[in-house]
Amino acid sequence: MRRMTDQPARWSQASVYPDMWADPDDDPRSSEGVSAEGELETLQTFLTDYRLTLRMKCEGLDPEQLARRSVPPSTMSLLGLLRHLAEAERDWHNWITDGEPLPKLYGEPDGDFNGAVAEQAVIDAAYADLEREQAATDAALAGHPDLGERLGKVEIPVRELLVHRVEEYARHCGHADLLRECIDGRVGQ
Repeated sequence: MRRMTDQPARWSQASVYPDMWADPDDDPRSSEGVSAEGELETLQTFLTDYRLTLRMKCEGLDPEQLARRSVPPSTMSLLGLLRHLAEAERDWHNWITDGEPLPKLYGEPDGDFNGAVAEQAVIDAAYADLEREQAATDAALAGHPDLGERLGKVEIPVRELLVHRVEEYARHCGHADLLRECIDGRVGQ
């Protein structure tokens, strides 16, 4: 086990821009090219890019590294972030439905972070949960292109929900930057 005083050397895989995570030709995000047209497409593009960023920050790590906690007393880990965002996607989907809400994915409060243990089955389930919950929320919103439309029992505007989703992923990508740098020293946007 690595001690808190063991500091990995900082490094980047990028060679074109050393402050980037990957070289432009290898980066799947929308960092180059034509900008999105309109507010809805802009929000969707930012959401997609932040989702990809989180996945990129988790790539190439073993179960112990993905489950490694930041600093006590925090329970935050990269695996915990994957699970937390799956839970958040389920919550957002519940906000816009008129039916009964789906139950929490991970049970008790902080179950998303507390249950993030270094087991491959837990990791595989976290990725599957995240993909499924993202797809469900995306599908539920697909039929509502009017950003001012209010949805669900809470009558949340589509715009507010999309901005909230972008904000949540962006905030946690910042956490992922720090977590990844502490794990193996890799840096980059």
